[in-house]
Amino acid sequence: MVIDWQPSASIETLRERARLMASVRAFFAQRDVLEVETPALGQGGSTEVHLVSLHTLARTDKGQRRLWLQTSPEFHMKRLLAAGSGAIFQLAKSYRDGEVGSRHNIEFTMLEWYRPQFTLEKLIDETATLVMTLLPSFPGPVVHYRYRELFHTYLAVDPFTTSLEKLRDVAAERAKMPAHALADEGRDTCLDLLMSVVIEPQLGQYELSVVTDYPTSQAALARRHQDADGEWVASRFELYLNGIELANGYDELTDAAEQRARFSEDNAERRRLGLPEVDIDERLLAALEHGMPAGAGVALGIDRLIQLALGKARLDDVLAFATPNC
Repeated sequence: MVIDWQPSASIETLRERARLMASVRAFFAQRDVLEVETPALGQGGSTEVHLVSLHTLARTDKGQRRLWLQTSPEFHMKRLLAAGSGAIFQLAKSYRDGEVGSRHNIEFTMLEWYRPQFTLEKLIDETATLVMTLLPSFPGPVVHYRYRELFHTYLAVDPFTTSLEKLRDVAAERAKMPAHALADEGRDTCLDLLMSVVIEPQLGQYELSVVTDYPTSQAALARRHQDADGEWVASRFELYLNGIELANGYDELTDAAEQRARFSEDNAERRRLGLPEVDIDERLLAALEHGMPAGAGVALGIDRLIQLALGKARLDDVLAFATPNC
């Protein structure tokens, strides 16, 4: 039997990757943002319904415990913020089960940073500046879109007011699925499907596209606010280039009680869908109770950005060892 031991990426590509990583570190050093390192394992995982957290049983001084591989370094980094770290960034190994494809790998590197006292608008500007720094040949402008506006433009439906039955029909038709395939799915599943199949491919063509004002049900760990139409929306943004989602940023939720309620709602939805519950990170909630400074944070898929910067067809092409041959 021949065993494939070779790296997924060429050595020359890995040299280019190292150069780009150095540019990221220089970018934050110039802005006096502290680089930190946090654990890959945590006491809790991500309760988000559309993420699959990996866990393991570990022998500790308190006996055998279930520990979760982190889907992003967010929880630990927020504990540092609550401890008084100030502005921080991290290039962190993160893990999401089942995410395999041209833009996905089960283990990947997340660039995440937090800016106390930053507004979401200021963080959007900084995120766009970082992308332009790593893609200096990309001359495109930064164009802002509201989530609702995109659904009106590309689908002629309103994501806030269109009936669930109509959304299911439209999503099944546009995704070329049988009409009954989405019969048991909720509103967000249909919206996510329409976003990925119809809208996302249109974004970031000759520009950096920034999408804001998502439904409150998609707020996750973000605050909520009323938009220009008086609709309550999530205080978050996503950034796209060439139809690829690169970054997801929040005006960070600091209310411990509200965050606990959202985690509990996620697990209730998991039970409804027959999915396993995920342990809630009590240490994060304790940090929020202690007091985390107001501000904004963003997670950016650095592997995807490097893939775009180097013109590679697959994420595997910029990873030393992708999941299939790790």
